[in-house]
Amino acid sequence: MDADRKLFLGGRLKRLRRELGLSQTAMAADLTVSPSYLNHIERNQRPVSAQLLLRLAETYDVDLRAFGQAGGVASEAALAEVFADPLFAGVAPPRHEVMQLAEDQPAVADAVLKLYRAFAERRARANVEAGAAPDDSPADWVRDYIQARANHFPELDALGETLAEALAAATPGEPFETRARARLSERHGLSVRTLPAEVMVEWTRRFDPHRRRLLLSDTLGPASRAFAVAYQLAMAEHEAELNALRDAAAPPDGATGRLLKVALCNTLAAAILMPYGAFQAAAEASGYDLSRLQARFGVSFEQAAHRLTTLSRPTARGVPFFLMRVDQAGNVSKRFASARFPFARFGGACGRWRLHSAFRTPGRVLTQIIETPDGGRWFTLARTIERQGRDGYGEPDDLAIGLGCELKHARKLVYARGLDLNDPEVTPIGPACALCHRHPCAERAAAPFDRPLSVDDWAKSISPFPFAGN
Repeated sequence: MDADRKLFLGGRLKRLRRELGLSQTAMAADLTVSPSYLNHIERNQRPVSAQLLLRLAETYDVDLRAFGQAGGVASEAALAEVFADPLFAGVAPPRHEVMQLAEDQPAVADAVLKLYRAFAERRARANVEAGAAPDDSPADWVRDYIQARANHFPELDALGETLAEALAAATPGEPFETRARARLSERHGLSVRTLPAEVMVEWTRRFDPHRRRLLLSDTLGPASRAFAVAYQLAMAEHEAELNALRDAAAPPDGATGRLLKVALCNTLAAAILMPYGAFQAAAEASGYDLSRLQARFGVSFEQAAHRLTTLSRPTARGVPFFLMRVDQAGNVSKRFASARFPFARFGGACGRWRLHSAFRTPGRVLTQIIETPDGGRWFTLARTIERQGRDGYGEPDDLAIGLGCELKHARKLVYARGLDLNDPEVTPIGPACALCHRHPCAERAAAPFDRPLSVDDWAKSISPFPFAGN
């Protein structure tokens, strides 16, 4: 948080108090302030002091990074995308009002987002019935649910650590896959077989419940094969807990519930391969060096990068990272963050981000400092990965991973060594083009939804979509 900035966090403080079931008088007593002072803060008539923030952290185990950031599930970026819907044409609120809603009335903002999603789902069903394509999907719901949890599931981390310790104790010194296969066989009567891709056809991993076999494609590399075995072990040992977490999330339909269960099982598999305490300690000690984490835990670049976005345990927090995965056409297949980042829910990443340039230098890590429209600065790195299950023939079919954190955390990263972080070279980027007001921009793919095109017969802009009111 900026030390010179006054923090008016009344909405968040009020929400925390109500979640704790406390009256203003009770919270004021806990924080050793007067009820009237607390009342002024909750009404945004007084800023929150640094001393009071520290007392909040000590008294209620509040994460100050999250508390000092925008709102709840309905961040400013999420609300901006809601109001970008043509439904609100002509009545969409200005940005400062959206920001105020997200920051000062987070419960109302979350309600607006929930109401809009219900409307969007109903509209999607109507579109399907009319023969049109749906505009929402189970993947959107699952992604939003995981992000609402800040991509952190402490109950799965605890299960993963316990199981990892049991594996290590049973067969010390053996590789993970060997230990996991032995436990599957001894405790669950499951065998693991690797088959040619021609036999597996479209599948890279498939469980045969009748013959009690896990079948793996020979296209999988060692890290992907180990993860597949960890996934099966997670399902065999803790399916009841995974079902309980899924049911508690109340997914809207069966397909969404099944997709959520897969995502939760993937999270548990990662927690078994990369136990929270050991992984967080190794990340801190290595300067978040992904190559060293890969070697230490026998995982892929993507698996290690994804795990970095989950390190939010209150007693052992890691750097709060965000992650995005794209293909060469710019389609986004993963978006995760352990803290705020203004992702666009629809559309791809900004063309000015080096995430897209990574395809020109396969396997090389590219670093870049970017600035989002809200003034936030982020240290990012990008690198290509091979798509899982490739057959090795034809044109390269790589994906690109973008990983980043707020610039203030960059000093902890090995990738930032040697850079002048006090006066860095910064690249301004935006969200999806339809929401971005940056001008001029040679990479622009569309005009902002709320600005008309400005076409001039006598002049040509560097932007293919110049717009009025910039």
